[in-house]
Amino acid sequence: MTSPAPTTPAEDLVFGLTRLLDLPGLTAAAGAPLGAEDIAAILGEAERFARDKLWPHAMEADRHGAVYENGVVRTPPSYKDSYAAWIEGGWQGLAAPAEVNGVETGGQELPQALWMAVQELISAADMAFTLCPLLTAGAIEAITRFASPGQQAAWLPRMVSGEWTGTMCLTEPQAGSDLAQVRTRAEPDGAGRYRITGQKIYITYGEHDLTPNTLHLILARLPDAPPGTRGISLFAAPKILPDGTRNALRCGGIERKLGIHASPTCVMLFEGAQAELVGEPNRGLNAMFAMMNAARLGVGVEGVAQGARALALAEPYAQDRTQGGQPIIRHPDVARMLAEIRAITLAGRLLALEAGAALDRARLMNDATAEARVALLTPIVKAWCTDRGVDCASLGIQVFGGMGFVEETGAAQVLRDARIAPIYEGTNGIQAMDLVGRKLFRDGGATMLGLIGEVRAADPRLHAAADALERATHWMLEHGAADANTAQASAAAYLDAAGWTLGAWMLARAAALDDRYATLARFYIARLLPRAAARVAEIEAADALLAVMAA
Repeated sequence: MTSPAPTTPAEDLVFGLTRLLDLPGLTAAAGAPLGAEDIAAILGEAERFARDKLWPHAMEADRHGAVYENGVVRTPPSYKDSYAAWIEGGWQGLAAPAEVNGVETGGQELPQALWMAVQELISAADMAFTLCPLLTAGAIEAITRFASPGQQAAWLPRMVSGEWTGTMCLTEPQAGSDLAQVRTRAEPDGAGRYRITGQKIYITYGEHDLTPNTLHLILARLPDAPPGTRGISLFAAPKILPDGTRNALRCGGIERKLGIHASPTCVMLFEGAQAELVGEPNRGLNAMFAMMNAARLGVGVEGVAQGARALALAEPYAQDRTQGGQPIIRHPDVARMLAEIRAITLAGRLLALEAGAALDRARLMNDATAEARVALLTPIVKAWCTDRGVDCASLGIQVFGGMGFVEETGAAQVLRDARIAPIYEGTNGIQAMDLVGRKLFRDGGATMLGLIGEVRAADPRLHAAADALERATHWMLEHGAADANTAQASAAAYLDAAGWTLGAWMLARAAALDDRYATLARFYIARLLPRAAARVAEIEAADALLAVMAA
């Protein structure tokens, strides 16, 4: 008997949304039914968009890069046509609300899990292009939740259509993860608006030539703001003002980077830029974290997508490359590497969809349990999936051998691009500290222990891993409550152990529903899941790291 043919990413996504997570059932219960055939059709169109508009130009776009000249930023030539097709297809508004405070936005109000699936397909085709829609989606989220009705009416229809793009302006030269050090100032102008002065760095698509306008969401301090993070407010400043004049903001340059060359990473200079306050004074972090949390799941999906791209490049090469009288795909070690990429990527893909579906249950059904689950899963998806994306990209190069180390195959670009994802939207170390310092302790570990119970019940082969993660969870709750440094010393290991274990859970569930996933699930459980036990052993050796720190 021959093994079933490997599934494609689009097939996995349709299976995950329709059968594993029953998105049609959830949307029907919420009164907004979305059938399995609708999901398949939307993802089929997204796959075609990615294949036709992005895949053929991704390497050329990387070589061209974003170009900065005299304050003007030009993206690769192919991006204008691709972005026009993105707008024409209505993709930006897929998950955006259709109406907010009586304003019709043009959004389709489809589930976030479906939006995440679309994100994976386009990010696998060209991660640098996808960053622009991802940031705009985060801006839409923040405006929807925190802006005034007048602001929503002015901005949302243009953002949802893709006519405008959005940015997230947090980081400053002295204020990276420590936002308490933000110095950008917001002075009242006497007419109900504000003037923003300061410098922001690492602003993705802060300036570009794809749309006529960009709405910048900026963290800044009011004159009477209290010190620290309690004194940060959120402001919105368009590049072009309503009267058609240019606002007092500009790009001071773009970074020369390891990867994502086609995505302009800008230094933005605000020189008395006209802006509006979004939300309440000194409550800007609340609004910005709404944007960041949505973006964190999106960045996790980028990690999955780079694994998918690595596999899409390496597997055909291994089938065609002959060494020792046979294609190298028949060599056990090459087969091992390809199987690792495929299994890890599928585990991450399904885990990201699990988080997306929990987010949809929380929003559509006002489900507090689902809200707790997505809060817990967000740092795991962001960190575990992006770390594994780097691993898979590196394995992809190894399959190519020497040809992977040169640029013409495209394998090197995947690794260069993937490496930013563990840094984006809060580094993976910060995600681990968020997991053990906030998410785990907020309910005494109840959500995590409940999830571990589901893992244990899914498949007898997962019992040992579930027991080990449960033991590690109790260890973390006990020692973390006594000493924050102890928790932080083992935070990354704990998150990683959770990721490997939950990945096995997702594959076991998939295999129980569809025999096509049985062989891959068996491989993951036998060959990859043991990595969780090694990480648990690290968790319980926090004192070894603390001793090094004290030396």
